[in-house]
Amino acid sequence: MSGEAQLTVQQELDLRGLNCPLPILRTKQALRELTPGDCVRVVATDPHSVIDFTGFCDTTEHELIAHEQAEGEFTFTIRKGPHPA
Repeated sequence: MSGEAQLTVQQELDLRGLNCPLPILRTKQALRELTPGDCVRVVATDPHSVIDFTGFCDTTEHELIAHEQAEGEFTFTIRKGPHPA
């Protein structure tokens, strides 16, 4: 995404080594503490996290801004939606 370089991330979560459902649960908890429009960046190693985070953002008002994969790690940047999940 072209605007990501200017994107401010309010919280970063290192969830490497955790398996489903913990990455999503910890991310949901972090999002509850943020203001709508704030962003969280998540790093996970669970291969299922791609499906989990995509589905989570598809079924909530949160927006998956970016998703990257490198060397067995998955990085997600999520913008909190206007209403609680």
